[in-house]
Amino acid sequence: MISSWLKKHLAAYLLLAFFLYLVAGAAAPFFRSKSVAEDTKEAIQTADFYQDEPSCDRAMLLETNQSAWDERMRLMSLARKRIILSTFDFRDGESPRDIMSVLLHKAQEGVKVQILVDGFSGLVRMEPNKLFYALSSHPNVEIKIYNKMNLLTPWTSQGRMHDKYVIVDDYGYILGGRNTFDYFIGSYPTNSRSHDREVLVYNTAHGTEKGKQSSLYQVESYFNQVWNLKITSLFHDREALAQQTSIASYISLLEARYEDLAASYPTLLSCVNCQTPEEQKPELNGSSALSYYQTHTVPTGKITLVSNPTTIYSKEPVVFYTLTHLMKNAKKDVTIHTPYAVFNDDMYRTMTEVAARVPVTMMLNSVENGDNFFASSDYPRHKKQFIRTGMTIYEYDGGLSYHGKSVVIDDELCAVGSYNFDLRSTYLDTELMLVIQSPQLTKELSGYMDSYQADCRRLLADGSYEIPEHVTVAPVPLYKRIAWSIVGFVMQPFRFLI
Repeated sequence: MISSWLKKHLAAYLLLAFFLYLVAGAAAPFFRSKSVAEDTKEAIQTADFYQDEPSCDRAMLLETNQSAWDERMRLMSLARKRIILSTFDFRDGESPRDIMSVLLHKAQEGVKVQILVDGFSGLVRMEPNKLFYALSSHPNVEIKIYNKMNLLTPWTSQGRMHDKYVIVDDYGYILGGRNTFDYFIGSYPTNSRSHDREVLVYNTAHGTEKGKQSSLYQVESYFNQVWNLKITSLFHDREALAQQTSIASYISLLEARYEDLAASYPTLLSCVNCQTPEEQKPELNGSSALSYYQTHTVPTGKITLVSNPTTIYSKEPVVFYTLTHLMKNAKKDVTIHTPYAVFNDDMYRTMTEVAARVPVTMMLNSVENGDNFFASSDYPRHKKQFIRTGMTIYEYDGGLSYHGKSVVIDDELCAVGSYNFDLRSTYLDTELMLVIQSPQLTKELSGYMDSYQADCRRLLADGSYEIPEHVTVAPVPLYKRIAWSIVGFVMQPFRFLI
């Protein structure tokens, strides 16, 4: 009787066993968080983030999704040698098709294009979509996947590449928190959208020996490190793909799309039918773009790229340590903007130490306003711990979810990048933050951050809220609140995966 019952339910038990195998395997490498090594601490000195003289870099903030689209078009149009695109998530859509059409056009002009995408997006978004095959089939385009997903080895599954940046020749780069799809880039109609932030850095000394001092080369060096890891693998790197009818049709689609874009946006994109090589020189065809960068950017001092280790397993919390080290040396105040806040005891302790030295404000999405279900399920369970740090906590209720990651320290230093103040970004993922010394850029960023905080409720010491009259807290159905409570409870042993 028992034997027949087991046979009848064998498939269910095998499925459950495989599920438990996946969960245990995924979580096992990360149950113990790493600490920052002493030699790492010794290498991080506050003085190294400042310099007395201006650098060859100038910078501008990309505060809107449309500006993110505009500046990608403008910058990529200048490419004569190489374009590098690294992103956590690359999905099909209107803005991504615009980007891919430019990338393909540039590849056809002889520009080397390198694209680096995280393995989760590679599996879920790119493998089923032949549009990406069309791009990878060109001999001047290489696409690599970081840590390709493999369900048979779940212990490798949670090491994700969360970096987002674009580099073009030695002219400049864009770095921040935006993934490559319509949710973050452009103004095409879409079901949902998010606020985010990037910084564009322009190398004023491009093409000269002095230009090699640009922070662009820090980002390039980091890219090469990740690109050459053994855990990165080529994505359908076969020229023969272009001969397949379905792939050829996508190539034609991208070519036609570029022609339409170039005709519609002549100030952003190079001409389609330039007759001579001279017409393609940036000094001629791109002079307006270079002049634009000179007038729309502000001076900077030291720019420093801060990164987590690139291994797929548990990491030293280098980004978190560096940012909080700089915060501890602030003279006036610190403001942090993060989409989510998921801390462990070490992070609570560190932020308490910072708040004891200088006033600290932290803004994150309210549970009602956020787009991350798991983060929303965790935060309500830990509000008292955030209050006890001494930070002033603002919860954003502006309607669209907020995805920006920024820090302002006093009036001179700011940081923009991909790092969320949560356990995953701290201990699991690759992350980048660009620390920029610039009173002008810091002042501009502070203004944007203040505008978001105007649409926030303030968390008070007793757990209640101070709510401005114009702020409306979005209603949440009872079933969703119940789901948050259940998931929040279940996920407590696995908070580091959120």
